[in-house]
Amino acid sequence: MTGRTSEENGAKRSVRGDLVKVLLHRRTDRGMTLEPHASRCVRRGEVHELVTTDQRDTRPGARIDRVGFLGFVELACAGVIDRGDDVWIDGLRIGTVVGFDACHFPNHYNILIGSGRLVTGGDLELCPELPVAFTQVRPAAP
Repeated sequence: MTGRTSEENGAKRSVRGDLVKVLLHRRTDRGMTLEPHASRCVRRGEVHELVTTDQRDTRPGARIDRVGFLGFVELACAGVIDRGDDVWIDGLRIGTVVGFDACHFPNHYNILIGSGRLVTGGDLELCPELPVAFTQVRPAAP
């Protein structure tokens, strides 16, 4: 998939994988911290956690308390996940990557996804093996 380019960032491929575990809980006191990095390189076979947030302050270093846990994804290909990438599960757009929390790294990253409301894997009726994709946002047509 080709996407938006800028002076710094060119097009990239989508990062794909499959859901391997569904999570059902939400918290309003989680205390995650957004890493200063706008992107993370990921490897095929890595497992990372998908977490939604409805918080508006998503600047690097922001404390993220309001979270809904979707589950864990195993990546089928290496690539780069950037802030601003769309996140899709089984063809449904979940939201946009707002950043990364590394409190469990090197075991896994929490990939924080901005959404209009806190949703969990149970809310979306997710199940293992559903396809997950991180896609570069395409520019609007002129």
